Amino acid sequence: MSDALPADLDPSTLAVCLGRPARDPGAAVSPPLQLTSTFVGLGTIPAESGPPLPGYGRPDNETVRSLERVLAALEWQKPDDDCTALAFGSGMAAISAVICQLPAGARVVAPDSPYNTTRELLLDRAASGQIEVTWCDVADTDGVRQALADPRPADLLWLESPTNPLLAVADLPALCAAAREAGCLVAVDNTFATPLAQQPLTLGADVVVHSVTKYLAGHSDLVMGAVVTRDQRLAEKLGRHRRMHGAIAGPFEAWLALRGIRTLDVRLRRQWANAGELAGRLAAHPKVSRVRYPGLPEDPGHDLAARTMRGFGAMLAIEVRGDAAATDRVVAATRLWVPATSLGGVESLLERRRRILSEPDVVPENLIRLSAGIESVEDLWTDLDAALSHAG
Repeated sequence: MSDALPADLDPSTLAVCLGRPARDPGAAVSPPLQLTSTFVGLGTIPAESGPPLPGYGRPDNETVRSLERVLAALEWQKPDDDCTALAFGSGMAAISAVICQLPAGARVVAPDSPYNTTRELLLDRAASGQIEVTWCDVADTDGVRQALADPRPADLLWLESPTNPLLAVADLPALCAAAREAGCLVAVDNTFATPLAQQPLTLGADVVVHSVTKYLAGHSDLVMGAVVTRDQRLAEKLGRHRRMHGAIAGPFEAWLALRGIRTLDVRLRRQWANAGELAGRLAAHPKVSRVRYPGLPEDPGHDLAARTMRGFGAMLAIEVRGDAAATDRVVAATRLWVPATSLGGVESLLERRRRILSEPDVVPENLIRLSAGIESVEDLWTDLDAALSHAG
């Protein structure tokens, strides 16, 4: 099947159609798994290995490229050559590649409660004097605007929306516009929302990162990351970083991720529906003091999410009426929900986030992050309702 497709296809269609072999008689419908560490080659090797002549498995693999073509099209809404995706060995490898492009002494504005390993990376680089970090509430648009200029102009605005794990929603169009006016690069971690809910590049962001491990692959069986950008100069730098630092994605993982993306739309619709139903029920539960989910009308980010996203996502968080010990009892009492630290798979997962010592203090001790899977919502509710009785 050719990538020469109509320009107005829905992302759910692009996820199925792109990244396939040429539509020749007798050709395979699905891309092959290319397992090789090197390629036959004669003559001079160019300084930057790449198509049309592959040279070595670290920068060149057609299975990986098939995945990258799909990711680029999903984030930019159309399959063209103006957007580049690069697969990395993990989500943190992708995040690190972007952060490493900053010059010495650069100032970064970042969420006060981002993914905890992203926070650790920023703290480590700040402690060594490589960067300066200003933490802010990304839901406070005016506060972020001020942070971009004070105490001196920022070089990078790092965003998550919704944030992990507090589910705060950022006004991406407004913040991207403010950053552009300030001459500041914008990077958005789009792992929670996925390109089916929002496409930050179309809203003004310069770079999008993903933990492909999560929703894109969707089956909790691989580790991978990705960076997507329309800035070709930056894409070249990121590609060189990946080649030089060895942060490559394996072909088998890429093949699995591509297979997972084919069902992204149908998985997400079920997961979004389950999360919305559970959030509504949990909001009325006597053992729950707060539900964080942008799909709830009373959530602080609801109106903004409804305006800028095509779905409210499958991640939610609750605060249990009780202390950390009571919250741990709830997590331990589940039988269907799996206590685990990841998210985005077909199975439902939950975790008390402050059990991770690097989680920031703004995350409540009694907060449980939940990743809704595709199981029966009634079964999920029955299990969670019973577990909440253990809060005391």
